[in-house]
Amino acid sequence: MTAQQLKNSILQMAVQGKLVPQDPSDEPASVLLERIKAEKQELIKAGKIKKDKKSSEIFRGAAHNLPYVFCEQIGKEIRDISDEIPFEIPDSWEWVRLGSIVYNRGQMKPTSDFCYVDIGSIDNKRQRLGDTENIITPDKAPSRAKKIIDVGDIIYSTVRPYLHNMCIIDRQFSLQPIASTGFATMTCYSGLLNKYLFYYLLAPDFDNYANDTENSKGVAYPAINDDRLYKALIPLPPLSEQHRIVAKIEELLPYIERYGKAEEHITALNTTFPEALKKSILQEAVQGKLVPQDPDDEPASVLLERIRVEKQKLIKAGKIKKSKHESVIVTRDKIPYEIPDSWVWCKLSDLAILENGDRSSKYPVEADYVEIGIPFFGAKDIDGDMMSFQNVRFISQQKYDELGNGKLVDGDIICLLRGSVGKTAKFEANEQFDTGFICAQMLIIRLLDKSLFGYISSYFKSPDYTNYVESKVTGTAVRQMPAKEMGNLLIPLPPLAEQHRIVAKIEEIMPMIERLTLR
Repeated sequence: MTAQQLKNSILQMAVQGKLVPQDPSDEPASVLLERIKAEKQELIKAGKIKKDKKSSEIFRGAAHNLPYVFCEQIGKEIRDISDEIPFEIPDSWEWVRLGSIVYNRGQMKPTSDFCYVDIGSIDNKRQRLGDTENIITPDKAPSRAKKIIDVGDIIYSTVRPYLHNMCIIDRQFSLQPIASTGFATMTCYSGLLNKYLFYYLLAPDFDNYANDTENSKGVAYPAINDDRLYKALIPLPPLSEQHRIVAKIEELLPYIERYGKAEEHITALNTTFPEALKKSILQEAVQGKLVPQDPDDEPASVLLERIRVEKQKLIKAGKIKKSKHESVIVTRDKIPYEIPDSWVWCKLSDLAILENGDRSSKYPVEADYVEIGIPFFGAKDIDGDMMSFQNVRFISQQKYDELGNGKLVDGDIICLLRGSVGKTAKFEANEQFDTGFICAQMLIIRLLDKSLFGYISSYFKSPDYTNYVESKVTGTAVRQMPAKEMGNLLIPLPPLAEQHRIVAKIEEIMPMIERLTLR
């Protein structure tokens, strides 16, 4: 149960007479209603309010020997309203129409500076009036600035009532306060506690009534008109019980608020926890802490030597160029953390050929695009962990043949060097496209041993990699990273057999974490 659901439950219990016990010594609400009638007549006589030609009186049918549970009399007409009554109330309570127990102070056109209260004046998270006064001169008064209000009044926004833009006017103003006509303004007669009515207006029963499509009209800005609003049925307790109900609600609200904060914390934790758990597992993986080491595994140093020999063959055959800055030595002061004895530290350039796209004058421009041909990949074509062919641009075979670097082969990893720096994806050839060309903001990472792919891909998702990339990014308007920094990336390399165990364990765990996000 959420904090809001708990609050709603408490408010609904309160207005059904189930939150506090009834006291048989309380003066019944029927007597209270007689006093309200008398006060209403005095206000009419004094010219402060107008006589209501359709005043309503609701009573139990049995009290008048009528075969109905509840009846309503308007003028001389008596009708059965039993089907309208939403729930049972205690015997000492009465059902009334909202318009029978409140009145408004009327309207005025401002002739001097005044304090204007509009929707923006309300904190609808706490249903409180804001602290700042909005003082307006009469010549700049909005056309809606008309309704007179005073301390103790309730204002209720009739536009989009589900937003709960409502409050009790709980303080004095420096000037005459005037509210927008977007509010229904309610002054309670003596004997109706404004806080009780306020909490009823927040209760699910009234909320359902105000937002029912029969009452609230409109699509973008549904609104309930005053006539419909004042016809709402209100369960009226004895005055003493109103005080007890309000006291109990206000005793419970701080607990609900604390519950809400705890709920927000848990919600935030549930939102961030799966991603944090993923990162933690990936970091454990690349530090040799996710799966046990096996002393029978061939050490990573042997694997690295095989890759070095393969690289030398390619250099000798003229297929790749020897790097002028190549180094196989990783000094201890560069090592970020300890790894198992069977692992080795190496650079990405030790494990892969890094290739930029062709940035010469032959680089493709829009005039080179064709309907179908060789895929020309950009950042937008990265879809998760893969390069997507769905909306890719194409260049002709002739244009492709003119280009030098940046041509893809199956299994290549593409890395972004601008924008979402460090983001990687795999190029997989298919029957239709066995190659492609990368844009200038990309880098090809071609592993010298394809069996490293699973582990290296996992490393590219680890916090270790993310932190490295962030430390090498330059620029603010356009984030970018030099390609050489990818070559200098330090990688903790496990034995090949352990790499496979690491990848298998990650693939076993990650779906479980994904399920956490769906809860």
